[in-house]
Amino acid sequence: MRTVLVCAALMALSTNSMAQANPPAQVEVHFDHPEKFRDASLDSAGYERGADAYVIKTLAQHLQKLGQRYLQPGQQLVIDIRDIDLAGRFEPWHSRAYDVRFMRDITWPTIDLSYTLSQPGQPSQQAEERVSDKMYLSRPGRVTSSSDRLFAEKAMLNDWFRQRFAPQPAS
Repeated sequence: MRTVLVCAALMALSTNSMAQANPPAQVEVHFDHPEKFRDASLDSAGYERGADAYVIKTLAQHLQKLGQRYLQPGQQLVIDIRDIDLAGRFEPWHSRAYDVRFMRDITWPTIDLSYTLSQPGQPSQQAEERVSDKMYLSRPGRVTSSSDRLFAEKAMLNDWFRQRFAPQPAS
């Protein structure tokens, strides 16, 4: 089963960009067989594999917001997520903490994906990547300042998206 979430990330268009007749940037996110993902659940019952609708919806919305921030008008980005391994692990042997994800140095987040970036007048860019953040616990402010259950995955995607798609300053 293939889950598809189409997220049209519409950028606010100024009068100048309307005059250029470029359509707004868009991000399309596809989840390829999410029921087979290594780990995409924030619920301890999901430890046995399976996709959590909250995780899929939240990550798709986050990628949409990143598209609004970094993509230029007229660009279209299609992301196919093939696997998710969230930060941390459930450790059911801990009494009274059976539904807690324990964050350890060896349980970093990983997302396998491919993407296609299209823009008018230029050839499409395609790539397959494994996005991971082995240092997610060592980065200042990432763990202690956030109550977001997907803070590590969002921070990892922020870094990846900015490195791949943010306009580069002229040198």
